[in-house]
Amino acid sequence: MPTDLNPTGAVPPAADRLPMRRRLVPVVALLMLAPWAAECSWGGFALHDFLPVLIFLGPMYGGAAILVRETARRLDAGWPAIVLLAAGFGVFQAGLVDQSLFNPNYLDDTQYADTRAVAEATLVPGLGFSLRQAFDYVGNHILLTICAPIVLVESFLGPRRRLRPWLGRPGLAVVGVLYLLGSLLIFAADGGRKNFLAGPLQLAFAVTVILALVATALLPRWRHPHPRPADSAEPGVVAARRAPHPLWVGLMVVLVHLGTDLTPGWPGVAIALALAATAGGLVAYWAARAGWGQRHVLAAGSASLVSAAGFAYLVPPYSPASPAAALAGDVAVTVITVALVGGGWWRLRRT
Repeated sequence: MPTDLNPTGAVPPAADRLPMRRRLVPVVALLMLAPWAAECSWGGFALHDFLPVLIFLGPMYGGAAILVRETARRLDAGWPAIVLLAAGFGVFQAGLVDQSLFNPNYLDDTQYADTRAVAEATLVPGLGFSLRQAFDYVGNHILLTICAPIVLVESFLGPRRRLRPWLGRPGLAVVGVLYLLGSLLIFAADGGRKNFLAGPLQLAFAVTVILALVATALLPRWRHPHPRPADSAEPGVVAARRAPHPLWVGLMVVLVHLGTDLTPGWPGVAIALALAATAGGLVAYWAARAGWGQRHVLAAGSASLVSAAGFAYLVPPYSPASPAAALAGDVAVTVITVALVGGGWWRLRRT
């Protein structure tokens, strides 16, 4: 039975019985890829900062990606559950850990200080956060921190391992401790929370949203979806019901990504939300068609990473860097992105 956006059917919820070394390879890959995708893939850091980002942010970002992925796979849940859990992590990170969602001065010591005026144009009354920033922060955590790394790592695996849990309970406990320690480090560090503490109402709002997202992600409806309806015997009808080519799926996601920044203010937020909802609906609709496979999942999941890599040449890193250092980082982002996405496609063609 197909598992939502996953094409190969249900798998046992038990962890892989492979040797520890083979089970840890995708775990380590996700642990390293998540922080790089979250902070480096869009040009946020110069090349010489890549390694420190992996070391200091790996436990938090990578730990979150692993926990989200393992939770969904153990429940035999599909991508809607992963996206909802990723959104919960995004709110947790921006609302409770570094509290960038509520801190109006969060970017003042970076080269993005001039974005404050744009953010203040969409302040939510009574809660003191920008809906524009909330969309960007949480959306980037969904697409770059969680979904893209999971899609890429799973695409390098064979069909049997792709949807299976990688860790047992001891491994999950270790990752959970790493994630908590990494989050506490950011919360306590001077450059993490930046000596800001959100108000009680703001914290209560963030906790409520997180609990609602996690509870929705854990609903039984995501676990054993109904099989796709059988195609008609008429050739023309069958062709009409087939999923589009994976490249069309990826192109649609890229275009939606470009459209989310069309205009500032509340009209821009409304357009961004409408485009995101349309893209999500289209992907879910296509995923229910015959022919949908892991290549479609890879195209949809990696399109945001490709878009971020393209924009890396147009945006400055957080901290000032020489033109040569910034360009070296952007070129490295392009090379890494092409290697990851191209390698995933090559691996899927072989399997």
